[in-house]
Amino acid sequence: MSMRASAVSARPVVRRALLDIQRKLGAEKGAVFEGRDMGTVVFPAADVKFFLTADLKARALRRYRELAAISPQDLADVEADMETRDRNDATRAAAPLKPAEDAVIIDSTRQPAKDVVAAMMAHIADRFGHPAIL
Repeated sequence: MSMRASAVSARPVVRRALLDIQRKLGAEKGAVFEGRDMGTVVFPAADVKFFLTADLKARALRRYRELAAISPQDLADVEADMETRDRNDATRAAAPLKPAEDAVIIDSTRQPAKDVVAAMMAHIADRFGHPAIL
């Protein structure tokens, strides 16, 4: 499924339509958006940007476990699909996958989600002098 999302989102007509919607949703600030080009294309002037990365094998295992209950797949196939998507997204002409120059890069390979969120919240608190509110 992620391959289809990647292919559809690379189409200029889709990107233009989504860009307008996303920017309208984020206009009031105080929002959190997730996506492969949020900090570079959709919200280049965002107050805080994070770029999450993790080893391909770790990401594939996480995705495999997510899919296990709804659509059992082979772990090697999940990893191959993710590798192809990463390559396609990183080399596409429109909004290639890359961190924004001012993004805080967090490697989540060996971190549970709660620790990643805690690191993000700590960065926000340090940056703005008060704790972020979830």
